[in-house]
Amino acid sequence: MVQVEETATDEALNHGRPLEGVRVLALEQMQALPFATQLLARLGAEVVKVEAPDGGDSGRLAMPAMADPEGRMVGATYLRNNLNKRSISINLKDPRGRQLVLDLATRFDVFAENFKGGALARLGLAYDDVHAVNERIIYVSVSGFGNDDTSPYHHWPAYAPVVEAMSGLYETKRRDGEAPRVAPGGSLGDMGTSMFATVGILAALYQRDRTGLGQQIDVAMLDSTVAMTDIITNYWSLGMPGGADPPIIMHGFLARDGWFILQVGRVQQFASLARLIGHPEWITDPSLADRQGWYDSIDAVIRPAIEKWAADKTKLEACQQLGDAGLAAGPCFRDDEVVRDPHLLSRDMLVEMARPDGGAQPVIFPNNPIRMSGVPDGPVRRVPWFAEHTDEVLRNDLSLDDAVLRELHEEGVIV
Repeated sequence: MVQVEETATDEALNHGRPLEGVRVLALEQMQALPFATQLLARLGAEVVKVEAPDGGDSGRLAMPAMADPEGRMVGATYLRNNLNKRSISINLKDPRGRQLVLDLATRFDVFAENFKGGALARLGLAYDDVHAVNERIIYVSVSGFGNDDTSPYHHWPAYAPVVEAMSGLYETKRRDGEAPRVAPGGSLGDMGTSMFATVGILAALYQRDRTGLGQQIDVAMLDSTVAMTDIITNYWSLGMPGGADPPIIMHGFLARDGWFILQVGRVQQFASLARLIGHPEWITDPSLADRQGWYDSIDAVIRPAIEKWAADKTKLEACQQLGDAGLAAGPCFRDDEVVRDPHLLSRDMLVEMARPDGGAQPVIFPNNPIRMSGVPDGPVRRVPWFAEHTDEVLRNDLSLDDAVLRELHEEGVIV
């Protein structure tokens, strides 16, 4: 696994990374925006995270957690989303704090925030306020339902499960009488929103190179989640409401040590499956002549045969044999199997950070999945401790001297 604080290779130092020189001022918390700014940081951008004095990013309070060198708890959500950043703390409710942020904005390319829609406008830090001091700024707003007031949900607070529920995801394949299964894939609503925000930021930076002007980017979590769960609206429009399964084999099957997933959607694939598991007669069986026939026969015919064939195989062995036959299959790994997976290890997809509180198990994060031939991996820096870089950033960017910084500290404007 990759260790945090590893130095970049000579090649990385020679080539640099694509976003070097881009500076991001991020008024952010939790995950819907922090994952996006972390991705920008991994691509070379400098990200300065602005946290509130009363404990900072609320992701620091998430569980499970560890203790930082000062004994403050640092939650899992924060740990996953803030590598390669710096942390400062400014009281935005104090007029002097607001002015510090506006002064900083003149030195940055991107101003990113994920407050509830309209919240920063009330603090005097809306797009118009920031654009007035820096017309080249790219101002990205991430919120549950958009940063204008057109949505009936405009003032609703939102976390990932809220927009996932509203996208239709939790009703898809939910059986009668069952409660919705919340967050079945982690923070899908957060991660997907971050991806769209990142695309918007990169496109706006490219356009600024041509026009010289910045702009506002408004990304709603509900919009993003509906875009990612596109089959819900699309299938409904095509007469398949309620998230019904398409008539193909796309199911889980039991092997000796657990489950694996198999997808078969073409006639030649079905023939390969039939031959592999010892049922060549399926190929000429009229009841199995098309995809609807396969789907209708899953429980009575196909599942028993596949699971009998797989009964003496591990889920990995079954998938290897299916793959050799040209069939797409994958084992359902447990968490302890994922962190030891040879694919992930061979591609350096996991990063370890030693715990400062003495915990034996290092904290593990996914690495950057974007591989670019001209951009070797650079160093991975640990997450910043709360307000670790306040004085450094204000001294370097705004030329504040020790006396001014001391006064701002004493009066609670900065931490």
